[in-house]
Amino acid sequence: MSSYTQKDIPFTLKHGEILTMDDGTTVRFESNGEAKDIMLNQDFSPAITLFPDNDFMVQASGKTFKLTAKFEDALDIVEA
Repeated sequence: MSSYTQKDIPFTLKHGEILTMDDGTTVRFESNGEAKDIMLNQDFSPAITLFPDNDFMVQASGKTFKLTAKFEDALDIVEA
Protein backbone atom coordinates (compact mmCIF):
# COMPACT_ATOMS: atom_id res chain seq x y z
CA MET A 1 0.00 0.00 0.00
CA SER A 2 1.49 3.33 -1.05
CA SER A 3 1.27 6.40 1.15
CA TYR A 4 1.79 10.05 0.35
CA THR A 5 2.21 13.28 2.31
CA GLN A 6 0.94 16.82 1.89
CA LYS A 7 4.12 17.80 0.01
CA ASP A 8 3.05 15.47 -2.85
CA ILE A 9 -0.05 17.60 -3.58
CA PRO A 10 -1.23 18.11 -6.31
CA PHE A 11 -1.49 14.47 -7.32
CA THR A 12 -3.91 11.63 -8.02
CA LEU A 13 -4.67 9.24 -5.17
CA LYS A 14 -5.44 5.70 -6.35
CA HIS A 15 -7.37 2.92 -4.65
CA GLY A 16 -5.42 1.46 -1.73
CA GLU A 17 -3.22 4.53 -1.26
CA ILE A 18 -3.27 6.90 1.74
CA LEU A 19 -2.54 10.62 1.94
CA THR A 20 -1.33 11.98 5.30
CA MET A 21 -1.50 15.74 5.82
CA ASP A 22 1.04 17.67 7.92
CA ASP A 23 -1.42 17.80 10.85
CA GLY A 24 -1.94 14.01 10.78
CA THR A 25 -5.26 14.03 8.91
CA THR A 26 -5.44 11.03 6.57
CA VAL A 27 -7.47 10.64 3.38
CA ARG A 28 -8.33 7.36 1.68
CA PHE A 29 -11.17 6.12 -0.47
CA GLU A 30 -12.94 2.94 -1.47
CA SER A 31 -14.70 2.52 -4.80
CA ASN A 32 -18.14 1.06 -5.25
CA GLY A 33 -18.56 1.13 -8.99
CA GLU A 34 -18.19 4.76 -10.00
CA ALA A 35 -18.91 6.01 -6.46
CA LYS A 36 -15.97 6.86 -4.22
CA ASP A 37 -16.45 6.65 -0.44
CA ILE A 38 -14.06 9.20 1.10
CA MET A 39 -12.77 8.33 4.57
CA LEU A 40 -10.93 10.79 6.80
CA ASN A 41 -8.56 9.68 9.53
CA GLN A 42 -9.27 6.20 10.89
CA ASP A 43 -13.04 6.31 10.26
CA PHE A 44 -14.57 3.33 8.51
CA SER A 45 -17.72 5.30 7.69
CA PRO A 46 -17.37 7.65 4.72
CA ALA A 47 -17.37 11.40 5.31
CA ILE A 48 -18.99 11.64 1.86
CA THR A 49 -19.62 9.58 -1.27
CA LEU A 50 -18.52 11.25 -4.49
CA PHE A 51 -19.43 10.42 -8.05
CA PRO A 52 -17.15 11.30 -11.00
CA ASP A 53 -16.45 15.02 -11.42
CA ASN A 54 -17.90 15.84 -7.97
CA ASP A 55 -15.76 17.72 -5.44
CA PHE A 56 -15.34 17.69 -1.66
CA MET A 57 -13.36 20.25 0.31
CA VAL A 58 -11.20 19.11 3.25
CA GLN A 59 -9.69 21.41 5.86
CA ALA A 60 -6.31 20.22 7.16
CA SER A 61 -3.08 21.84 8.34
CA GLY A 62 -4.71 25.28 8.15
CA LYS A 63 -5.38 24.88 4.41
CA THR A 64 -8.24 23.79 2.17
CA PHE A 65 -7.87 20.89 -0.26
CA LYS A 66 -10.22 19.95 -3.09
CA LEU A 67 -10.83 16.24 -3.72
CA THR A 68 -12.36 15.41 -7.11
CA ALA A 69 -13.61 11.93 -7.98
CA LYS A 70 -12.57 10.57 -11.38
CA PHE A 71 -14.25 7.92 -13.56
CA GLU A 72 -11.29 5.59 -13.13
CA ASP A 73 -10.37 4.32 -9.68
CA ALA A 74 -8.78 7.62 -8.62
CA LEU A 75 -9.20 10.88 -6.71
CA ASP A 76 -7.52 14.13 -7.78
CA ILE A 77 -6.26 16.22 -4.84
CA VAL A 78 -5.22 19.88 -5.14
CA GLU A 79 -4.82 22.80 -2.75
CA ALA A 80 -7.87 25.05 -3.14
